[in-house]
Amino acid sequence: MAKVGSTLALVCAALDAGSSWAQSGAQAKKTGPQPVQITVNDPEVGATVRGRVDMVRVAGFAQTGGREAFFDVMLVLDVSGSTAYPSGADIDTDGVLGVRGKEPLLPGLSRVPCTDPDDSVLAAEIQSALRLLEILDPTRVRVGLVTFSGFAHPATLQHDASQPSSWVEQPLTADYDSIRRALQAVSLRGPSGGTDMQAGLKTGLAEVAGLPGSQSQARPDARRVILLLTDGKPSLPYGLINVTDQGDDDAVVEAAKLAAEADTRVNVYGLGPDAIDSDYPSAGTRVAQLTGGVYVPVRKPGDVVVALPGVSFTNIEEVVANNLTNEYVVDKRDVELRPDGSFKLFVRVQPGDNQIRLLARSSDGARGQHDLTINFTQQDLSDADLERELERVRQRSKDIEIIAERRRQEAERAAQRSREIKVDVEDDSKKKP
Repeated sequence: MAKVGSTLALVCAALDAGSSWAQSGAQAKKTGPQPVQITVNDPEVGATVRGRVDMVRVAGFAQTGGREAFFDVMLVLDVSGSTAYPSGADIDTDGVLGVRGKEPLLPGLSRVPCTDPDDSVLAAEIQSALRLLEILDPTRVRVGLVTFSGFAHPATLQHDASQPSSWVEQPLTADYDSIRRALQAVSLRGPSGGTDMQAGLKTGLAEVAGLPGSQSQARPDARRVILLLTDGKPSLPYGLINVTDQGDDDAVVEAAKLAAEADTRVNVYGLGPDAIDSDYPSAGTRVAQLTGGVYVPVRKPGDVVVALPGVSFTNIEEVVANNLTNEYVVDKRDVELRPDGSFKLFVRVQPGDNQIRLLARSSDGARGQHDLTINFTQQDLSDADLERELERVRQRSKDIEIIAERRRQEAERAAQRSREIKVDVEDDSKKKP
């Protein structure tokens, strides 16, 4: 864990250098939606698939931008004192739900924030990050970890600038085990302090962009993403630690503007029952709007364990497939679409050549198509082949479990889109005389 002294001037100076991805992102904004491109990795071109069952696995990735996309993703987690409270879910699956402790019988003792710390908001944040790592591809996605809180002088309750408000727990890496170890260390350290959101955002930006003083090495061709999880309004660095001042919100917005200049998308997850109240998520929604990200309200913080793995680093909305030979259509709900645009599906085939058509659609309406031929031979299997086939079926069963969770994620996305439409309508009505 190390302190990062990223300042506004340092960030601004470093951003002048630019990057190839920032330039390509700006160009995309000028030229409009880009076609979706689909690449299939499995099965290989010209290969004959042999099996006992008439289902074939097809895997690949969909993207826009003209070349294979790589991602640098920075997890920025709120570890303030309030994240010690219950998440509303049994995060550690021990069958006991952690709740707020009862008022102590003896004077001078504090109420226990959560009777099971492993069910706290912080525990939910950490578990969601672990679940996200399970479905990412380290050959295409590097991940880093930053935490933030903030401290005040006990007498004045104002910001104590002598102490850091954000920390680099793990620089960007393709070694996901190092991220897992860093998350475990955060869990052991536990929550404390206030909510200096702008510090977490600036430190995350410095790392993901590889700015001077950061610990991460930048990749000019990587798409940059920050995933910021917080359970409260910013309360620092201005005014009292227990009050949100306009300066606190303004500091977060200024940090978001820097992220936008660096072509870094920020998705904000607001955790708590007030996550969609009009006076609560103002800073979070502004960050998402300015950077082209999304603000995701999670009323029950424990639900972030499902919501975060449902994130999309690309703007690929869906991938569908059908077998033109036997007219079998793959239900889009049975396609596993991962955050980096990679996908996996099973298509029903028949002996001989099968003409498979894949279609993908992006959120801006662009579409792509890819056709391939799969030659399938159904045969009796030797013992060794049978074992391999059995393993494939077992893997498919595991995939189906992932798909079931994906359906829950899509429901959350649909609810979020509905809320966004409502907010837009309300905003437009306010503008009218």
